[in-house]
Amino acid sequence: MERFIEVKNVFFQYDTVEDEEKSSEAEFALKGIDLEIDKGEFVAIVGHNGSGKSTLAKHFNSIYLPTTGDVFVDGMNTKDDDHLFDIRKKVGLVLQNPDNQIVAGIVEEDVAFGCENLGMPPKEIRERVDNALKTVGMYEYRMHSPDKLSGGQKQRVAIAGIIAMEPECIVLDEPTAMLDPQGRDEVISTVMKLNSEQGITIILITHYMEEAVLADRVIMVDSGKVFTDGTPREVFAKCELLKQHRLDVPQATELNHRLKGCGFELPDCVLDEEECVNALMKIVGS
Repeated sequence: MERFIEVKNVFFQYDTVEDEEKSSEAEFALKGIDLEIDKGEFVAIVGHNGSGKSTLAKHFNSIYLPTTGDVFVDGMNTKDDDHLFDIRKKVGLVLQNPDNQIVAGIVEEDVAFGCENLGMPPKEIRERVDNALKTVGMYEYRMHSPDKLSGGQKQRVAIAGIIAMEPECIVLDEPTAMLDPQGRDEVISTVMKLNSEQGITIILITHYMEEAVLADRVIMVDSGKVFTDGTPREVFAKCELLKQHRLDVPQATELNHRLKGCGFELPDCVLDEEECVNALMKIVGS
């Protein structure tokens, strides 16, 4: 596969913190991150609060720049001001709270906002907005006020605004954290569709393990470092390692792990309820 994002020995430190008596340097939020993401991959980056996962996400479209090290997007260094515009066209960012990303009083006007800022012709904007809203299943709400939408619908509108700009990659920074289960399902289904049908590279920042298992690859982050990286089955098979880093695993995975520890002949890892039921049925059947 073709390489799209490269992170090379990245350290990141927020600005110095000052109080009434002294000035002290903030701790590094990222500490020597190295990773590569290919075009078309669906990658989940997982970690608890304060692990550095959202800080890392904001490096992918130049919101943050490394204190030391380099981030390359399609061969362009994010530190190069000449490439800032091109990088942000290639990598769209969806924030945790959709209210922070919705700027217009009508859904279709909000989706058109980014395209208008790029100076696109009105006819092209119209086509892009309609296609983006249809892609996320929100076309029938195009004349609605975003204030009247549910949380999941608002997040899909925010995603449509990014899609309309036709990025090659979408980074979603905990997009379902503020949503109910139905809203989470709506957003994750939309994200998976964009990846599978349009080939858009997806980087999902999440702390929901049930979302992470849907990705092609899971990167686990703690204390500003990557401590494991692999397929969902490879990563979630390391239950004890994840617990050491204060991370849970999907409930089906945890049940399988405990029963296997009690001596039952079960797979090294199951990822969802269906796999767990099938594994248990083989034991019952035998």
